[in-house]
Amino acid sequence: MTTFIVIALFLVSLLWSASLGWGLPAPFSGRSCQGKRWRRAFPSASKLEIREFLLVFVGAFALPDRQKLMLSPDDEILAIYRALYPRQWTPDALELETLAVDVEKRYGLELRHIWNERLSLGQLFALSRQHAPGASIKPSVID
Repeated sequence: MTTFIVIALFLVSLLWSASLGWGLPAPFSGRSCQGKRWRRAFPSASKLEIREFLLVFVGAFALPDRQKLMLSPDDEILAIYRALYPRQWTPDALELETLAVDVEKRYGLELRHIWNERLSLGQLFALSRQHAPGASIKPSVID
């Protein structure tokens, strides 16, 4: 019986921490909503399209959904990753690999073909719009 209680408490704490998520690190976490920046950068994109893309990103990085609009189109993916893992040898949770799989599954875009250390969320969003199944919308600008 004691073993059952210990396992149950462990599972509850695991679920609790997973539901809360660690969240975005500074400086990203202190921002207000970046929705206007996304709409200015991609005026032909719907709010839903932007939010769905950001949900793919925060899902891959195991960040709380509610923080998706704290991310800016100018944010570099590797900068976010390095803010989460500031020490070089800290083991990660395979966020970049998960992002690559999720982007390919959702948008048909292979991240390995476009990856560079300066790749921003806005650039990835623009490319994902070009490669999404049935996409005919061209991005406004890729920096």
